[in-house]
Amino acid sequence: MRFLVVEGNTRDARLAHRDSFGLTPSESYAAVLQSLEPQAVCDIAFPADEGANLPDGAGLESYDAVVLTGSHLNAYNVEPAVARQIAFARAAYASGTPFFGSCWGVQIGALAAGGDVRANPSGREIGFARRLAATDAGRSHPLLAGRPAAWDAPAVHLDAVTTLPDDVTVLASNALTPVQAAEIRHAGGTFWGVQYHPEFSLAELAAILRRYGRSMLAEGFFRTEAEHARYVDELEQLDRAPGRADLAWRHGLDAEVLDPERRLTEIRNFLDHRVKPERSRRGRA
Repeated sequence: MRFLVVEGNTRDARLAHRDSFGLTPSESYAAVLQSLEPQAVCDIAFPADEGANLPDGAGLESYDAVVLTGSHLNAYNVEPAVARQIAFARAAYASGTPFFGSCWGVQIGALAAGGDVRANPSGREIGFARRLAATDAGRSHPLLAGRPAAWDAPAVHLDAVTTLPDDVTVLASNALTPVQAAEIRHAGGTFWGVQYHPEFSLAELAAILRRYGRSMLAEGFFRTEAEHARYVDELEQLDRAPGRADLAWRHGLDAEVLDPERRLTEIRNFLDHRVKPERSRRGRA
């Protein structure tokens, strides 16, 4: 099985992530995919980079899935690094290759199909997306198979899909962000995506939140640097010892986040219900 992991960040941002966590976002996402499919081969593409070597349509068709990471960029600032990624997403749709994305991924998937993305009027959603719930359509959709009536997930985003593409089914939402999961159909291709980050371990989330300290203080998430540091430290402790009932209670987290099997539900469902059936249809199984 061959996956193409598409890095949403520019070089400086992905190296900053590697400095704080040990892997770039695309390397980390590839490791998650390989944890679910140990024999998989993961290539990484960098469409944000000028002059990046990217597969053409035939090259995209040779993959069993295309997966988009998050990004530090804002999709509504149509700078070259963003425009290249929108063009790449359109090519992924046209290839018909199963297509998935987290956070920035669902935003680019929507933009490439004619939707719009803006700063979320409700503000930043950071740490965890709380009380996610499937829509009527989402309750029977395979992307969310196995999720309970309400769940939480790691999340880091200021922006959100604000105008839907023409052919879209919203699958989940919460009080802060109306489009938390969606299926988008465009140009013969189908995209499944989520606004949250099922791929993030608590350690990776903690590394990101440590970098966001100044912003989180300015926006009122914490009153002091010491409060912020304690929060991040406790997430790191929970990552090392997910059985710490005291910390799980303090942060309001259950198995949907603490158990990797549960946290990765949407990615596993994408592989089981979208990638593998399409692979069989193409005669690759």
